[in-house]
Amino acid sequence: MKLNTLFLLIGLALPAPVMLQAATPAVPTLKPVEAHALAAQASAELMSRFHYQNVPLDDALSSKILDRYLKTLDPDRVFFLQSDIDTFNSVRLLLDDAIRQQNLAAPFAIYTRYAQRQQERLSEARALLAKGFDFTQNENYQYVRTDAPWAKTGAELQELWRKRVKNDWLRLKLAGKDDAAIRDTLTKRYDQALSNSARIKSDDVFQIFMNAYAESIEPHTSYLGPRAAEDFAINMKLSLVGIGAVLQERDEYVTIRELVAGGPAARSEKIKIGDRIVGVAKDEQTPMADVLGWRVDDVVQLIRGSKDTVVTLDILPADAGPDAKPTRVKMVRDTIKLEKQAAAKSVIEAGGQKVGVITLPTFYQDVEAKSRADADFRSASRDVAKLIAELKADKVDALLIDLRNNGGGSLDEAVRLTGLFIDRGPVVQQRNGKGQIRVEQDNDAGLAWDGPLGVLINRASASASEIFAAAIQDYGRGLVIGETSFGKGTVQTLLDMDEMAKSDKPTYGELKLTIAQFFRVNGGTTQLRGVTPDLPLARTMDHERIGESSYDNPLPWTQIAPADYRAVGHPQELLPMLTARHQARTAQDRGYRDLLDDLAEAEAMRKRTEISLNAEARRKEREAQEAKLKARSEVKDGTEDAPVLRDDGLQAGERALDSELAAEKSRKAARDVLLDEAARIMGDAADLLKSDTALAKRSAGVAATK
Repeated sequence: MKLNTLFLLIGLALPAPVMLQAATPAVPTLKPVEAHALAAQASAELMSRFHYQNVPLDDALSSKILDRYLKTLDPDRVFFLQSDIDTFNSVRLLLDDAIRQQNLAAPFAIYTRYAQRQQERLSEARALLAKGFDFTQNENYQYVRTDAPWAKTGAELQELWRKRVKNDWLRLKLAGKDDAAIRDTLTKRYDQALSNSARIKSDDVFQIFMNAYAESIEPHTSYLGPRAAEDFAINMKLSLVGIGAVLQERDEYVTIRELVAGGPAARSEKIKIGDRIVGVAKDEQTPMADVLGWRVDDVVQLIRGSKDTVVTLDILPADAGPDAKPTRVKMVRDTIKLEKQAAAKSVIEAGGQKVGVITLPTFYQDVEAKSRADADFRSASRDVAKLIAELKADKVDALLIDLRNNGGGSLDEAVRLTGLFIDRGPVVQQRNGKGQIRVEQDNDAGLAWDGPLGVLINRASASASEIFAAAIQDYGRGLVIGETSFGKGTVQTLLDMDEMAKSDKPTYGELKLTIAQFFRVNGGTTQLRGVTPDLPLARTMDHERIGESSYDNPLPWTQIAPADYRAVGHPQELLPMLTARHQARTAQDRGYRDLLDDLAEAEAMRKRTEISLNAEARRKEREAQEAKLKARSEVKDGTEDAPVLRDDGLQAGERALDSELAAEKSRKAARDVLLDEAARIMGDAADLLKSDTALAKRSAGVAATK
């Protein structure tokens, strides 16, 4: 079958969409543009030549690409029919040819079918709301459908959606909403989903397809369209040029969710949280654009710009009706620093010891500023070094680096951060696709901190986090605490296809390409197995669904010869005593015991794939859960436990903004049980080393050199 005939065949085979309400938006007909075809071909050439694995773009890979593309579009198998899949199978072995021949008609035709099926299902869902449901029946809803067969008939899919909508209704009903409020909430939800579908652009479809291709080679290769590449750069340098406002889509409005202190929006004193942006003029020559109903990323593109240029917004105040006259606010764009993603410090008193905590959300580095020799360029290691100096001035007894949920970032920063805690020596080894090994060294003499050190990790600690934790562990420089890390032992580089094509404006995007595998200085790799903690805490994440081992095509674990390094300490000598204290303490810690109970319950829930649609059965489950949570809600010792979380049946963006912000504030203020315990472990380490001179000498890796 010729590739360019698939769109026609899909269009002819599909019945006209069911138009149940006049408000249903039309399914957009999206087609690839020339830049997509060129970017796909260039990406294929780059991945075939420079990827760590030599995976040819052939029929076998084409088949994998189709499966991953369909899984990305419809992971729960609630939109496509088996007949759709049968149609798509006609191009199963042709997508490799499509990419090479710059003919992307097939993936766009598949997406068009998906959009049509999505419109059908959501329109039918809205129609069900007028009828209501009988909740006295004993029937179940299978909500986990990842491995379920595709529905063979439309009637089968309609029955699935009847149960899906019934479950949505029941959740709201159990949360105390009446029928009218439920209909209003769900109508808006399904309308919003239809609206979101109608706003999908060709660039979005292309990125989805290209990532299906890239991730079919291995999990960490990906394609970044021009906007995604811009966002990635912002996250790495922790700054952007704009007005200093966090935006969110709510009821067709782009709404101010947060103001960055000191940014142009906050300084204007004319914009507040909850206000809605209804118009944007990106400069003083461009007319005001009406942005009602726009995607938030499209509005962001207008608001961002060059430093010291003017942007004008029409603002509808939070308490104003939709017909109120907007307020016009003119602002000068400025550099906004994303401090929430920067390293931060705190001090925890633990057993008479002061433990300094440095939380590092990501390994960032402003590469552009560094390349132009800016003396004050921003980086994770520089910020951590400053915080260590401040904590030393506070006379802390031990230091804990919190890398939970840190997915990595700059390899250079992982090496530099390790260098703050060792004198000189190798930090990590890299092996490229040709088998060549390169050793990344810390060449800076001296240590920023030579005292007791701990590294706190969880399952979401990955890549650069694992390089740092593994090096600290291998050198015997400190203790790794928490749960086994992600297991990402690969190195990626960014290839800027606009730069290669000498394009004056962002057109072709970037390719994040896996080019090497990294190995610990002891010769092992963190790939697949991750970093195993010296002292494990409660396992908070589902390791079967999160982590390298959860992928279907990860690189295998392997090892090479160790680097030339020497361990500087033996902190494992402390482990028997630390473990005994940890176990005795957590046995009496109400918060820690509650956490273990919750995790056990969550594990049991994860094994379920169905849920009852009988109101009485669900109510009993809910009441039992709420009684359990209510018993924990009291405040003890001046520290609030985690807030009671009740299922209100709502999704993100459906709650009142002030309620969302209050809940977020409450979660941040709640006690961090695992951080507290990790700090206490480090407090114990400092105490043991102070009280036993001989032990301190043997365990020099965690003992301060005085």
